[in-house]
Amino acid sequence: MVAAPSSGSGKTVVTCALLRALARRGLACAAFKCGPDYIDPLFHRRVVGARSGNLDGFFTDAPTLRALLARGAAGADVAVLEGVMGFYDGMAPGVADASSYQVARDTETPVVLVVNGRGASLSLAAVIRGIAEFLPCANVRGVVLNKTSAAACAYAAPAIEKHTGVAVLGNIPADEAFSLESRHLGLVTADEVEQLSARIDKMAELVEKSVDVDRLLEIAATAPDIREEPYRLEPIAGARPIVAVARDEAFSFYYEENLRALEDLGCELAFFSPLRDSGLPRGTSALYLGGGYPELHARQLSENAPMREAVRRAVESGMPTVAECGGFLYLQREIADSEGRRWPVAGALEGASENGGRLSHFGYVELASQRDGLYGPRGTRIRAHEFHYWQSTCPGGDFWAQKPRRDKGWPCMTTTPSLVAGFPHVYYPANPDVARAFASAAASFAERRRHG
Repeated sequence: MVAAPSSGSGKTVVTCALLRALARRGLACAAFKCGPDYIDPLFHRRVVGARSGNLDGFFTDAPTLRALLARGAAGADVAVLEGVMGFYDGMAPGVADASSYQVARDTETPVVLVVNGRGASLSLAAVIRGIAEFLPCANVRGVVLNKTSAAACAYAAPAIEKHTGVAVLGNIPADEAFSLESRHLGLVTADEVEQLSARIDKMAELVEKSVDVDRLLEIAATAPDIREEPYRLEPIAGARPIVAVARDEAFSFYYEENLRALEDLGCELAFFSPLRDSGLPRGTSALYLGGGYPELHARQLSENAPMREAVRRAVESGMPTVAECGGFLYLQREIADSEGRRWPVAGALEGASENGGRLSHFGYVELASQRDGLYGPRGTRIRAHEFHYWQSTCPGGDFWAQKPRRDKGWPCMTTTPSLVAGFPHVYYPANPDVARAFASAAASFAERRRHG
């Protein structure tokens, strides 16, 4: 695991550089993001071609975490886990639940810290020792000093190793190659990062020169074998419905585990572009509209009238549809772009959206359905995550969202027997029954269509 004392320490760029360096050695890599973020896995997958996923201690218990790790890492030579926030930072102040530490502990993964070494030497030992010993089973085995010259690293390393017992594996120089543009929802999208392939290559070259990658691989090899069988859901008998999944520059936020779950259950995924395609894939029996940046592409989405009409007709026909965050906004009457101009979109739902000016309802939520719907009967409980700036005039009220460990909640989402739409991103391994319900509805729709 690549972890750090805090956010902004360079975990993502170091992880991407390391993945590229390992790939250049001919190693097959799997990559995971700790926590609910769906952007960093896009980096992992599209920048270096690593199979990616999420591991989250709020969404699933320890045995399921290990089973998901086993599934995602199957056939890989090495799995790299990227931490979230600071190593011990979890879902609420004062607890390490849903932290990088929890994932490392529960999966018995050795940890390498990325620590900003600028302007410090012996003080670094205090920071590293504090993290390594703060809670049991942290398994901190190495440290990389970020934004540090080779000379400064060599100067500080003996004292760090003496006082912490943690190996100093090298340094990352303060080089422009390691700076990546940021945006309101995190780092730039992976499609944009693909244009920076030369920079990623340079990052990998610098890592190979300044970090002891051989030693790092030796540390990785100390991880014990996973006891659990790889995570997998049993297929629904006779099912082979086509689930159309929106995937382009406007819609790209999906948990890979969700897509795998639908495939396990017997669904065939057909990817399409609401930006460019004129209709849904042939034989579509269900729609999955994920999150993304529809507000940055509002005009193009609006001008693709045939697709807007196809989606509206599909939803109104009772085709099973899941729409999360950006996908939810696309189903409404109109969406405002980043300049505030309003554009008509699918119109399958009432409501309009615009920039709320700040994050709203950010973080983990526990959802409880208030009525029967596509994901199951009233009372169905689901763990999910929200992160959005755009707000809707009709956010829905068919679920109750409760902040874990806090006295705060709110109504959200719209559901019918064929639809669930709202801001939360649901993680199917947290409650596989909702994935089964969606797949079963898709199979039933396909069966009704076959028989007229």
